[in-house]
Amino acid sequence: MTRDNTAPGAAGTPEVLRYTAFSNDPKGGNPAGVVLDAAGLDDAAQLAIAAELGYSETAFLTAPPEGLGEPGRAFTVRYFSPLAEVPFCGHATVATAIALAERTGPGDLVFATQAGTIPVTVREEDGVLQATLTSVEPHVTDIAQDDLTEALAALDWPAADLDPALPPRIAYAGARHLVLAAATRDRLAKLDYDFERLAALMHRLDLTTLQLVWRESESVYHVRDPFPVGGVVEDPATGAAAAAFGAYARESGVVTEPATLTLHQGHDLGRPGLLTVELREGDPRSHVTGSATVIHDTDA
Repeated sequence: MTRDNTAPGAAGTPEVLRYTAFSNDPKGGNPAGVVLDAAGLDDAAQLAIAAELGYSETAFLTAPPEGLGEPGRAFTVRYFSPLAEVPFCGHATVATAIALAERTGPGDLVFATQAGTIPVTVREEDGVLQATLTSVEPHVTDIAQDDLTEALAALDWPAADLDPALPPRIAYAGARHLVLAAATRDRLAKLDYDFERLAALMHRLDLTTLQLVWRESESVYHVRDPFPVGGVVEDPATGAAAAAFGAYARESGVVTEPATLTLHQGHDLGRPGLLTVELREGDPRSHVTGSATVIHDTDA
């Protein structure tokens, strides 16, 4: 396989791979940077690489903690947006797992992240590599009414445009996301928010994104994720938020385990992606599956 997806850099700088996750089309899904050998890079250097690349996140791999897993199949992973480090990123995890599988073959991987240990399994299905990450144990909490009012004001969403069957909650599965459900697809499509105002609220509540959803059916959702705290207006496909939404769906009684949720994201941005969230009986964690593909220079 020819890989011309390396970001240019000066001699001695690490190889920066470019993948898009949750799509087989390089023009779909969510682009991520992947640095398979980040040894010797300090925080400032990693942030600078992420900022120069400009994707919502870039993953940086180093040696794993002692005893974590099989050599060559276990890594420490850190994630940087253009503005800051984030504790966990689902789409960069999927991109990283598939980049590794293309080099060492499908199978089980394990990533030590700031949010906890993330097992990932890569399988080949009909000639396409699919990565399934298992989240840390999630939890769901209420949001204060004043904070909800401020979030809706920043979005310019009237409270009447929310779906009363899906209550606002903050969900965590490695990172915190405010889940807000739109009553209509049209409401979800019209996203034009106050960037600075929403970023200020999200910093105060320690939120990574807002997970805005519209329910098409019991198991099919359309989602969008504003990400101003990362310096990005909107994340095209968000694995961490998908994992958190799985926890939300279970906690809110929207689904009964076992269940599989299909999330469509990125269509409103012209970068369609597909995320699958599996909720297994007796397992509180979310299992998020997606594909990934190389971004070549000609795809830009």
